[in-house]
Amino acid sequence: MSEKKATILVVDDETINLQIINNALANEYEILAAKSGEQAVRIATQSLPDLILLDIVLPDLSGHDVCRVLKENEITSHIPIIFVTAQSKPEDELKGLELGAADYFRKPFILPLLRVRVRNQIDLIHKTRALEEMVWLDGLTGISNRRHFDQRYQDACKYAQRNCRSICVLLLDIDFFKQYNDVYGHAKGDIVLKQVAQELELGAARPLDLVARYGGEEFVILLTDATAREGALVAEKVRERIENLAIPHSQSPTHKVVTISVGVTTSTPNGANFDADALLETADKCLYQAKDAGRNTVVSTDFRPQA
Repeated sequence: MSEKKATILVVDDETINLQIINNALANEYEILAAKSGEQAVRIATQSLPDLILLDIVLPDLSGHDVCRVLKENEITSHIPIIFVTAQSKPEDELKGLELGAADYFRKPFILPLLRVRVRNQIDLIHKTRALEEMVWLDGLTGISNRRHFDQRYQDACKYAQRNCRSICVLLLDIDFFKQYNDVYGHAKGDIVLKQVAQELELGAARPLDLVARYGGEEFVILLTDATAREGALVAEKVRERIENLAIPHSQSPTHKVVTISVGVTTSTPNGANFDADALLETADKCLYQAKDAGRNTVVSTDFRPQA
């Protein structure tokens, strides 16, 4: 299987410049294009490219403003930006680098230099991601670990709070997992954990969704910009996917196959009083209600922060 191409967003209001860069890079990378600052912010937020080549002079927002907006957004702050501009003053380069740009070079293009600088950035991205995977991934299941979830959750709460957007948390627990391990052994229990993790990732597949192992047989799904209805639908989808695996579980008192219980809560922060810990606690209460209701069940509720 061939490795997926890295995606580069090229931002320039001159069509000829977009064509030149596309012709130079399209064989190695997936190229997206924007001709204005607002369009660049929208595409970057929706598509999350690996790298952005950004002109400074644009018809609406300046490139510096675009860079500032992207770096202040938790969702896009990690994307490296290279300024590509005809402006040659040292203070322009300094300003771009101070805003968080990874590199800066000037028009007219020297295409071999452009290719090398882009390749260097992409190589650095790949190496950084490889190191992050060692820190952020659960060693058994290969999905995100609790540490990664904790960081992403705090970032998502800040984003939701700042922009008055919804945030949804799903806590999931494998039903009667201790009994499964007692009968089938921990080696088969580990296989079940891997299978469940895989199905959860397939069921929560939007680019910004995060599936993590929360601890033991407990998992968590973080949905950014998801309504209560969307959260409940994802919960029911993953519950059904696990049941449909039909993994035999002779010690399950009710279903005789491996199942999960799910607690779901959704909130739209209304200001500085938003309590991220209380949101998680509400999801946990819903999870225990799902267990009390017979397991293999979804229980959801809205979380209403105190004003």
